[in-house]
Amino acid sequence: MVHIWNDLSEVPSDFGPSVVTFGNFDGVHRGHQQVLSQLIRTARLNHARAVAITFDPHPAQVHRPESAPELIMGLEDKLVALGELGLDAVLVMKYSLELASHTPEEFVSTVLVDALKASHVVIGHDARFGRGNSGDLSTMQELGRKFGFEVLVISEFGSEGFPIHDDAGTDRRCSSTWVREALRAGDVATAAAVLGRPHRMRGEVVHGAARGRDLGFPTANLASTASGYIPADGIYAGWLVDQAGTRWPAAISVGSNPTFDGVSRQVEAHVIDRPEESVEDFDLYDQTVVVEFVSRLRGMVAYRGPEALVEQMRLDVVQAHDILFAR
Repeated sequence: MVHIWNDLSEVPSDFGPSVVTFGNFDGVHRGHQQVLSQLIRTARLNHARAVAITFDPHPAQVHRPESAPELIMGLEDKLVALGELGLDAVLVMKYSLELASHTPEEFVSTVLVDALKASHVVIGHDARFGRGNSGDLSTMQELGRKFGFEVLVISEFGSEGFPIHDDAGTDRRCSSTWVREALRAGDVATAAAVLGRPHRMRGEVVHGAARGRDLGFPTANLASTASGYIPADGIYAGWLVDQAGTRWPAAISVGSNPTFDGVSRQVEAHVIDRPEESVEDFDLYDQTVVVEFVSRLRGMVAYRGPEALVEQMRLDVVQAHDILFAR
């Protein structure tokens, strides 16, 4: 079981030795997974603990909130994804201007050495850390010599071990930016290839306008506070995971319901293939659910009236079913 610490004070005084890396890990994509799997192997070989440090909020939200990227996943889903990799612990550091003011040596000595007793630190070639991003790989190597830990340089990769190509057919390094680009275009299949799993949103089910129920297609509407990057408007095949952990096949709508002159964007999932006896009792209101996006069926279209929309929704449900159960 992975230990989650939300402050340095929660790290046991006798913890260590450890193999440590740090980063934002937004999406915990396959590049991140490659780095962390090598970190875990190094920890096992050295009879040490495998630890990842991440930051909340994202540093860009502190330094440049007006242009900070929309996060791929919320903190809860990030911790779930990190925990699934086999880490021994994750330290969530509250990112603030005070933390950002620490020099590279202050960060290393306080966090990596004193708290985590690092025997090895794993970083990338382009890693930056400390006040004004003044610390780099050579800085870490110098501090490693000073404090007695080894620095391992591991690069996130794209095509080594699994082929992932961009739209031009060129191998591309896995990155959170690539995932956001794919989701912005509604290309949830490419996002899943980079992430190594379907893209997810998590949120509470709230009451909506009930138009879907009136049309015979009741939906679970995610609250506007739901976490996770909202893909491009359209209809998707995917899954809804309820609070009990049951996975339901679903047709998912993202958009503003242009047939009814909608304004605000909504994410709503219509669960398909429910047993007839459960239809009336299927109540997800106030539950926190996860919605997973598998494939985009079509863009959002304004139909001439409810009848045309209902006919298209029937086709969407059939197509979603075929895609989900062909896998």
